[in-house]
Amino acid sequence: MKIGLSYDLKADMPPGNVEDALEEYDAPETIVTLTAALESLGHSVTRLGGGREFLVNILSSNVDLVFNIAEGRGTYKSREAQVPSALEMLGIPYSGSDPQCLAICLDKPLTKILLQAAGIRTPKWRVVNSSQELKAVSPDAFPLPAFVKPACEGSSKGIRLNCRAETPEQVIEVTTRLLEQYQQPVIVEEFIAGDEVTVGVGGLPPRVIGIMRILPQQGRNPEFVYSLEVKRDWEKLVRYECPAQLPPKTMREIAQMSLATFAVLGCRDISRIDFRVDTGGKPYIIEINPLPGLRPGYSDLPIMAQKMGMEYNELISLILSAALKRQELCLEKSA
Repeated sequence: MKIGLSYDLKADMPPGNVEDALEEYDAPETIVTLTAALESLGHSVTRLGGGREFLVNILSSNVDLVFNIAEGRGTYKSREAQVPSALEMLGIPYSGSDPQCLAICLDKPLTKILLQAAGIRTPKWRVVNSSQELKAVSPDAFPLPAFVKPACEGSSKGIRLNCRAETPEQVIEVTTRLLEQYQQPVIVEEFIAGDEVTVGVGGLPPRVIGIMRILPQQGRNPEFVYSLEVKRDWEKLVRYECPAQLPPKTMREIAQMSLATFAVLGCRDISRIDFRVDTGGKPYIIEINPLPGLRPGYSDLPIMAQKMGMEYNELISLILSAALKRQELCLEKSA
């Protein structure tokens, strides 16, 4: 099968106005490894790139399916939907979630509204859309302690150690800074003291790939934040425990909530879901990433899969097989 690979490289992007502007984009090593994995499964691979390059290449490449990891261009909150939208217009099948799911999940407040409506536990939150709105908010309207972050970013952009706030004054300070830096709404979310946990869900039918707890190297700390600073230096600062050594009841609830979230938001083929688990063992969903990083030895999902005994090529095969199976089912229904 001829597979197209859509992606966005850091090197192809103009510098942003914040230090972590290019954080979500891929390094060449990811593309090389992913290409090799797809070829090891017996397929030929055509590199399509992203943006205008993708549009030119997809019209001339005649691929059978696109393996999509493109994050999209610009700062639009629907940017992850750009490549899937073009592929649907052209009638070309692709791996991963559809445009609607990708646009919803990058919008953290909208995601939380849908989860809450479905009865899935998520921390309390409040959205601040502008500095003018911030001035009008009563200080006691914020959940405290709070974690403050951009409302429509991925790859931990804007997630820093100093985003945790104990007082209304700190909330106002951090919110003001993020509104100015990221030029988008800010979400002020109740901070759940406890453990950081991330879950991989994939395949068709979807299943839990692994439940991984992220622990600071110096020992468990309920105030620990898995921030961008920590992720960039994870080998020194954290250790990954997979499967997570949590009570069986908590593990079951995390698995159930993960599969329910995957279904409610319309995810396909692969996703990674982030939790905080309070000191009493109660899990809360923080956010979901239906376009998770696939960089071996760095991204959470490949690390989790490896710890669960799944080699990188097997993980890629799981994603691709789910996409192909979906395509077969669609063709059967239309026949």
